[in-house]
Amino acid sequence: MPVNKEKEIESAASVSERDDRLKKMEELVQQGINPYPAKAKRDFSIGSVLADFESLADSQKEFYIVGRLRSKREHGNLAFANLEDASGSIQLAFSKKDIGAESYKSFLKFIDVADFIEVKGSVFLTHKGEKSVMVKEWKLLTKALRPIPDAWYGLKDEDELFRKRYLDLLLNKDLRDLFYKKALFWEVTRDFMKRHGFFEVETPTLEVTTGGAEANPFKTHHDDFDIPVYLRISVGELWQKRLMAAGYEKVFEIGRVYRNEGSSPNHLQEFTNMEFYWAYADYEMGMKLAQELYQEIALKVFGKTKFKTRGFEYDLAGEWPKIDYCEEVLKQTGIDVLQTSEKEMKKKLKELAVEYEGDNRERLTDTLWKYCRKNIAGPVFLVNHPKLVSPLAKAKPENPELTERFQIIIAGAEVGNGFSELNDPIDQYNRFKLQEELIDRGDKEAMMPDWEFVEMLEHGMPPTCGFGFGERLFAFLVDKSVRETTLFPLMKPKNN
Repeated sequence: MPVNKEKEIESAASVSERDDRLKKMEELVQQGINPYPAKAKRDFSIGSVLADFESLADSQKEFYIVGRLRSKREHGNLAFANLEDASGSIQLAFSKKDIGAESYKSFLKFIDVADFIEVKGSVFLTHKGEKSVMVKEWKLLTKALRPIPDAWYGLKDEDELFRKRYLDLLLNKDLRDLFYKKALFWEVTRDFMKRHGFFEVETPTLEVTTGGAEANPFKTHHDDFDIPVYLRISVGELWQKRLMAAGYEKVFEIGRVYRNEGSSPNHLQEFTNMEFYWAYADYEMGMKLAQELYQEIALKVFGKTKFKTRGFEYDLAGEWPKIDYCEEVLKQTGIDVLQTSEKEMKKKLKELAVEYEGDNRERLTDTLWKYCRKNIAGPVFLVNHPKLVSPLAKAKPENPELTERFQIIIAGAEVGNGFSELNDPIDQYNRFKLQEELIDRGDKEAMMPDWEFVEMLEHGMPPTCGFGFGERLFAFLVDKSVRETTLFPLMKPKNN
């Protein structure tokens, strides 16, 4: 049967069942029963009932539990159902003798799978040894007007899985557990930073200029001030560095970031990042701290250091090697990004069948590196980035064309970025002027100059190391796309 025809049949069946459930709800209302009461009685979670089953059985204590009905079946004067809450599921038994003929009849007539109910009862073991609750009383808490799709046959289309994420989560315990693990990922990160003396801050998400990264921002309008504003593209990098000038020495922020760019397994337009800034530290100290953080995440969140991601196998334990940006590009492509002409760079990209946007030297250099990056398993620290692609990093004293910057590379992608922060106001002014020229030439990813930031630097900012990483790291460690590890990824409106 054609897929579209199957969907039409499913849709018609769903409409029919919804009509049936609506009639049941209307009849309940006519009987004076509220199908959506505000209060519920609950003594235990289902998980705690299962954990303390023996003691509850010995005492024959009656208690209240609540949850969503996941199955329902009738056997003469007995009915069985499965009740589920966030902690687990348990079998319920309804006896016409115990709850009365009217209550038993109402349960069978009005209660459907997917409804939320409250039950009062006590535990018992069935003759097959299944832990169960014998119901003495029940109450409807929420009437579901639509059924839950079948766990095996429903919601197989990827678009529908993301669009109806609540159903996907309901049907897939492993997926629900994934987001508990993601929460632990950020909890471990926050705890690590605080144990190392960092102060958690909040910085603006609306900015008049977007700093801290090279990306196309989302633009909107501030009606009260009558000015254009942008959603931030970094976790307050230029704001956190202002805090270094203000006298703070260790700060960090975990927050949302927005970039008006394309989607891919590694990229979304909205995501969570963490950035820290550490006064009187350089990029070498930042590398050491970042490695310790990643290793702690691996052990405390996943209980291991060895991972497989997109065909790569790597181990986060031990010391990570360093690779040189320019040497790696030269080794893989034969191009010296510091000396080769832009014409030759374009020729090589064409030869490699690599698409790119923008024809300035910065964009060509970055594109060549990204081609090389996909061949590196890691974990490695990428170092010695050209100044051209690092407008906020301090230049290396022994070679001003390069910077004191590092990126963490895992499974062919960048999952962390840090550097000795540029605190020379004259150098920063000149680099911002170069970025301004790139913007004037149509480069959408060039960094917007922030002249007030330069003014801050003139007041003085101490030597500082900054570092940031995002939820892409979590996605890599569980070997899923960033979209899959987002609770509610942005979807195009459905055409009705």
